[in-house]
Amino acid sequence: MIQFNPNVNSILPNSNVNGGNAAANKPQQQGSAFADTVDAAKQQIGKVDELQQASDVSIKDLLSGKNEDVTSMVSQVAKADMSFKLLVGVRNKLVEAYKETMNMPI
Repeated sequence: MIQFNPNVNSILPNSNVNGGNAAANKPQQQGSAFADTVDAAKQQIGKVDELQQASDVSIKDLLSGKNEDVTSMVSQVAKADMSFKLLVGVRNKLVEAYKETMNMPI
């Protein structure tokens, strides 16, 4: 399953979550949180791609006769399908948030 957990505290400049520790409350560089989020997204997209490729290999193995276990093939295809649907759902939410942000009055 895809787990996407960006560190929300790193993008809040004046949060006092760490109990007044001045070093912990030091703001990060401007693009650091965004870069971390982009890196996390790249990793998750890579995992979805790996699941898709493993699914394709298991289908080819079943069709060529290398593997006769239909259950494992169906399981891998289902994992790949669910991860792709989750990825598309996250993308749709991001697009929706972007559209709402662009429609905000200045």
